Amino acid sequence: MSDLIANAFGTAAALCSITSFAPQMVKIWKARDASSVSLKTYSLTVTCFALWVVYGVMTGAWPVTFANSAALVMASGVLAMKWRFRDGDPEAA
Repeated sequence: MSDLIANAFGTAAALCSITSFAPQMVKIWKARDASSVSLKTYSLTVTCFALWVVYGVMTGAWPVTFANSAALVMASGVLAMKWRFRDGDPEAA
């Protein structure tokens, strides 16, 4: 397989991973409610991406490091909003 095709698939996978959290973030932000979001799932997801970042740095796999760092930021955003909006909008009370 050519490097160009492999890189195209890798780039597409990275973009999908990174942007997959955007709909959840937008939904939580608009509703100001994250009560239906699983704390355990997003805690595990953030841990997973953090481990992939460490792996990427340790092996010098910079595409892995970059893609998982960006996904880590997105998943951490969902996790932070889960904490902030866990019982609905704190400012609405």
